Amino acid sequence: MEIRVDDLSGSEVRQLLTEHLDDMYATSPAESVHALDLSELQQPNITFWTIWEGDTLLGSGALKDLGNQEGEIKSMRTTEAARNKGVASHLLQFILESAKQNKLTKISLETGTQDFFAPARNLYSKHGFEECGTFSDYQLDQYSVFMSKCL
Repeated sequence: MEIRVDDLSGSEVRQLLTEHLDDMYATSPAESVHALDLSELQQPNITFWTIWEGDTLLGSGALKDLGNQEGEIKSMRTTEAARNKGVASHLLQFILESAKQNKLTKISLETGTQDFFAPARNLYSKHGFEECGTFSDYQLDQYSVFMSKCL
């Protein structure tokens, strides 16, 4: 598997992000969807990676620099074919290592409370994330779980 910084211009990546947003809006009320769209992911304080096996896209993930040595995981997604094969764990470990190299000391994230998000919550827990309060500009929301990890 190869992980690379991605400029979000490829059709496969755009399709994966479209599926991601479609699932978020199908699963959560619109006001509780915190997934970023393509233009939001192209901001200078966000690094977006994709993970590939040859020419096959397996997934994506991003790290948003929040300032004060803190970051936020965004847009973690694997393709249907890549699920339950360790792709997300591999990419998450890579993102956490990148955060450490960039001198970040805390990484947080928001995910959903619904059953659809149970695999994501399990992934993050397995990698040392713990539930926490709100962070950045998030508000308490019955459909959100906030997690963080000190690096």
